[in-house]
Amino acid sequence: MNEPKQAEVNIGLAGHVDHGKTSVVKGISGKWADTHSEELRRGITMKLGYADTTFYKGEDEEGNKIYTSDPGKCKGKAETLRKVSFVDCPGHETLMTVMLSGANIMDGALIIIAANEECPQPQTKEHLSALDITNTENIVIVQTKIDLVDKDEAKEHKEQIEEFIEGTVAEDAPIIPVSAHHDINYDKLIKTIEEEIPTPERDPEKPGRLHIARSFDVNKPGTLIQEIKGGIIGGSLTQGEFEKGDEIEIVPGVKRDGETKKLNTEIVSLSTEEHEIEKARPGGLIGVQTKLDPSLTKGDNLIGSIAGEKGTTPGVTTEIEIEPNLLEENVDTEEVDPIKTNEKLVITVGTGTVLGTVQKVFKETVKIKLQKEMPIEDESRVALSRKTKGRWSLIGYGKTTEK
Repeated sequence: MNEPKQAEVNIGLAGHVDHGKTSVVKGISGKWADTHSEELRRGITMKLGYADTTFYKGEDEEGNKIYTSDPGKCKGKAETLRKVSFVDCPGHETLMTVMLSGANIMDGALIIIAANEECPQPQTKEHLSALDITNTENIVIVQTKIDLVDKDEAKEHKEQIEEFIEGTVAEDAPIIPVSAHHDINYDKLIKTIEEEIPTPERDPEKPGRLHIARSFDVNKPGTLIQEIKGGIIGGSLTQGEFEKGDEIEIVPGVKRDGETKKLNTEIVSLSTEEHEIEKARPGGLIGVQTKLDPSLTKGDNLIGSIAGEKGTTPGVTTEIEIEPNLLEENVDTEEVDPIKTNEKLVITVGTGTVLGTVQKVFKETVKIKLQKEMPIEDESRVALSRKTKGRWSLIGYGKTTEK
């Protein structure tokens, strides 16, 4: 069977903590997206988790059409549909900025809402606001844990969901009930994903550009120097292509002698979750082995950076001016106050987050000084979070003005 080596679309999993996002990934793909030991120990997704899977269409033993990620369930030959990559985002309130980073590389999203809790829960509301901000329009609602409620309760909960999404980017999104415990309705969910979250049109002729969502060192302690592998960066190409041997630059780079300098390196290898590939295209999450000193990439040190063909990456800045668009209420259903001079805000742009201080508030725009240099293009969408009650809460977004 000719299974694609690279996923062609990124689908995010959003929703409140413990509503079953990671279990939905497991139900669809057969894989757990949590990969970090601390995540497994605590039982919540702390950093972005990834899982690739291929969808197939065929017939079961009774001749009924089925959609599945397991071609063995199909009688006779299964038709390969496409390979997709799931981005499992944290639902815990203190990890909202990580979710926003993931939303910036999504082509569509599943909003996971548990049937045994009233809708909306705080992070469900906040995640939907984040999808609004990042303009993620292709959405499917997944009503989980339906085995924990009776029929009337499930119907009442569905009505709560419909009321919740009214007037949002998710309005009219299909609502698919599932049960992870009993493996119910995942075929229907896969069919709906195929119908509602299409693969975007890409332009492979544009310069390759990767928004870095992870970076790490794969070398074990004690590795001989001649066997050390270069640093790894991971993320999703938003345009163009990367190929083995390509020379790339990474911005903003690293700070040396008080000055931030871009990193120049070469692509040694490219890989998806399961395969090494010669060429990577937009769509799906990829790992890129470089010739960088692995100390530069360890511990997600390059998250928020952009890698691209030499001479094509955006400029970096420590100062932005944005046109703010604030939410009416924050996650605690409190009215969002106007932005004030000298207040601290967390700015999320692309896959990066940075602390900023408001320098000036004008009639239509605000000027913000960033704590560190960030690669930001004109008319980029940035998410804004403010510290309230000891935690950072999403308060709105802004579009950067031309420099």
